[in-house]
Amino acid sequence: MAQSFDMVVIGSGPGGYVCAIRGAQLGLKVAVIEREHLGGICLNWGCIPTKALLRSAEVFHLMHRAKEFGLKADGIGYDLNAVVQRSRGVAKQLSGGIGHLLKKNKVTVIMGEAALTAPGKLSVKTDKGSEDVTGKSIVLATGARARNLPGLEADGDLVWNYKHALQPPRMPKKLLVIGSGAIGIEFASFFNTLGADTTVVEVMDRVLPVEDAEISGLAKKQFVKQGMKILEKATVKKLDRGQGKVTAHIEKDGKTETQDFDTVISAVGIVGNVENLGLEKLGVKIDRTHVVTDEYCRTGVEGLFAIGDVAGAPWLAHKASHEGIMVAELIAGGHPHPIKPNSIPGCTYCNPQVASVGLTEEKAKAAGYDIKVGRFPFIGNGKAIALGEPEGLVKTIFDAKTGELLGAHMVGAEVTELIQGYVVGRTLETTEAELMEAVFPHPTLSEMMHESVLSAYGRAIHF
Repeated sequence: MAQSFDMVVIGSGPGGYVCAIRGAQLGLKVAVIEREHLGGICLNWGCIPTKALLRSAEVFHLMHRAKEFGLKADGIGYDLNAVVQRSRGVAKQLSGGIGHLLKKNKVTVIMGEAALTAPGKLSVKTDKGSEDVTGKSIVLATGARARNLPGLEADGDLVWNYKHALQPPRMPKKLLVIGSGAIGIEFASFFNTLGADTTVVEVMDRVLPVEDAEISGLAKKQFVKQGMKILEKATVKKLDRGQGKVTAHIEKDGKTETQDFDTVISAVGIVGNVENLGLEKLGVKIDRTHVVTDEYCRTGVEGLFAIGDVAGAPWLAHKASHEGIMVAELIAGGHPHPIKPNSIPGCTYCNPQVASVGLTEEKAKAAGYDIKVGRFPFIGNGKAIALGEPEGLVKTIFDAKTGELLGAHMVGAEVTELIQGYVVGRTLETTEAELMEAVFPHPTLSEMMHESVLSAYGRAIHF
């Protein structure tokens, strides 16, 4: 006899497990079906372990700067295996924590692979065979995986995807990173800091192409200063794999040149996990590997929702989590607000860090806004100088007519922590007046946020 639930969630990543817990809190009988690891890609193979690696690289970088801080550090080195093991340990600890949270909230966990057989009905392949599950509502939270372009496919030896890069079989000597989105530039930053001769190829006209152009330009300057080679408006046409080396054919400005590398990381985007779920026969619309949904994550099939990466951009864990909460509340009979895409922050944990929310200057102008732009550099902030981090910028964009905060963009130390202040401001529909009146603590990096707002209106004090 089939197990029956009010809500069944397929996938236990940051969208799925959060959705399940919120549903249980609201009194629903909930099940999660997971085919691999609780916590999904983000926790096991994405957000969390990459941050652990990057923290090791950051400490290593600071150790080399010891003399600047009046300290002595001799014989500085690293053990790549130990760095990786720490990262895997962090992921394992948190994955176990997800299991505890689901159990605490009385969510049934079924380890297996799910497929929809009819509206509200699932067949789950487990290690004990096949079992039927029914759910009044079903939430797809199956996530995404690395895109493989023809000729650039990862093999785990010479050409890596993000999973290979998280457990590298060796330290690259000469590294090519294809793609400079968050995944590509974070791995480029990590391996470059540890000493790899790193080249980044980006098909768009700048690195970190979704970011504000001014911020991307400042980040690029720092990457180049650190020894990275950046090729923009360039394409890797093919890879010739040899014994211990890869010859990359790189096209730029109409010319194709070859370069040899011992390692290539392909970070050219992701594709949604929509296969083998039985979606087509139910009439679920799929566009370029992603499930098409409305603003409430409804698929158009009664009782079937899709959240997180499988439902399309932005491919961010916190977006997935908030969609999960919204859907759980909707299923439980609530009336949640849909998520505003322009109020979802983006964070990239390279060195220097990059963070943003809302419209870029270019997009604000294209949308027809008359804008006021404020800027404040890290060099004008006492805390930044004391930290030894004087390179960076905080940029704010306002609607000149209403004072609405249209966007905020940052590059520099700890900006991934600072951005949340502007996110709260946008959620509260704050104008420049409230931000100017807010008292920011001294000495902190956050004071630059205040000064940037003041700057937009010609009132900056310290610059």
